[in-house]
Amino acid sequence: MLAVAYVLGLLLAAFALTFALPVACSLAMGDGLWPKFLLAAALAAGGGLALAAATARLKRELRPRDGFLLVTLGWLMLSAAAAAPLLLILPSLSFTDAYFEAMSGLTTTGSTVLTGLDALAPSLNFWRASLHWFGGLAIIVMALAVLPLLGVGGMQLYKGQAPGPAKEERLTPRITETARSLWLVYALITVAGIVALRICGMSWFDAICHAFSAVGLGGFSTHDRSIGYFDSPAIELTLVALMLVASLNFARHFIALKRLSLDTYRVDPECRAIFVILAVSVVGIAALLSWHGVYPGFLTALRHSAFNVVSQATTSGLTSQDYQRWPVFAPYWMLFLSCIVCSTGSTGGGIKMFRTLLFARQAGRELKLLVHPSAVAPVRIGGRPIPDSVGHAVLAFIFLYFMTVVFFTFALLLTGLDFDSSLAASVASITNTAHGFGAPGAVHNFHGLTALQTWLCTAAMLLGRLEIFSVIVLATPAYWRK
Repeated sequence: MLAVAYVLGLLLAAFALTFALPVACSLAMGDGLWPKFLLAAALAAGGGLALAAATARLKRELRPRDGFLLVTLGWLMLSAAAAAPLLLILPSLSFTDAYFEAMSGLTTTGSTVLTGLDALAPSLNFWRASLHWFGGLAIIVMALAVLPLLGVGGMQLYKGQAPGPAKEERLTPRITETARSLWLVYALITVAGIVALRICGMSWFDAICHAFSAVGLGGFSTHDRSIGYFDSPAIELTLVALMLVASLNFARHFIALKRLSLDTYRVDPECRAIFVILAVSVVGIAALLSWHGVYPGFLTALRHSAFNVVSQATTSGLTSQDYQRWPVFAPYWMLFLSCIVCSTGSTGGGIKMFRTLLFARQAGRELKLLVHPSAVAPVRIGGRPIPDSVGHAVLAFIFLYFMTVVFFTFALLLTGLDFDSSLAASVASITNTAHGFGAPGAVHNFHGLTALQTWLCTAAMLLGRLEIFSVIVLATPAYWRK
């Protein structure tokens, strides 16, 4: 525990460096808030260094099991540090709401309790978007370098020595080298997104904030109307491209850039499934909107369907329309897609497409064995057999995932929230997409929730982002036994 505390102290001190971005933004935009961010940075750096100094004599090489405690406490601690500027700048904001906002940012959920975003200080909006960007990078490294070591929910398939469909995604044997490679790809995609959005008509400030949000697949915007504020097909198309790229495995992007070839996407079963599901969903919902006369023509319906379906399915949460006004099938289908669409190693949430494919193939195998009990029918993804141990881990993860949805839905019902809002807020929080229905909706936010409801959604965001097992295992007596 104390060895983990030493690493947490260094992590908190390093996180203080991220406050340089909003300080620079405040100075450039002249909003006068840079002293507040410097104070928050000093608190984070001071607290982190003090914790590291107090536990330095007890430091040791961390074991794999320490990773569970490290990622959970790390996310909790960094969210508290990220909430400091919100508390310093917005004195009317409660700690509950500030912590929710910070957790939503770092987990790239994008749910917000703030209103009046158009009038919010530029550096504070920039800080919120920055949380998405830093959180998204941390999520990718965690998915491709940390969780495989811990064997969470079938992620052991991505260990460097493991056979299987993840062979192409292996980068380097060292976490630091993997992080460096992923950071380069992540930064290049972000810069390309910023330039493209600027060309499409956004200001540099809005382009940076929304590129951070789109690449991190978070839903924070600088405007209350989100992307609907711009009413620009070019901006929407650019963001759709960014969100699609961010929903794919970033190791694939690294390999594609390294080889200067798109073949790695062609052979990726997750990539194929994602594009097929999204294409059918976009066209189908556009047809539904056109049939119900929601928009004057099919092309207009297709435009709004494409942006909002892709945004919600990839767990981004940026919106251009109030899709609560659409036929009821559409928002529920989009909420379902947010649970399954994103690829392993992306910045998105949900159970991930790899687990979805494996779950479907496992069901198909069981049906085949009912007809041919003696058949040898290994589960294959991408033409490669999946070990039974991985299949069992994935099945356990999916069961626990949806049981967690059930738990938080009933917990919110106990607080007096209606069923639609409870279910949608639970799913949206656990899948790390921004919006549910009712009070938390497409053009609304979570500011109407009580403190207890807000903490429940905060807990759900953390559980969903850390793949559930990483948090729940800490509550088992076996974990704490020597």
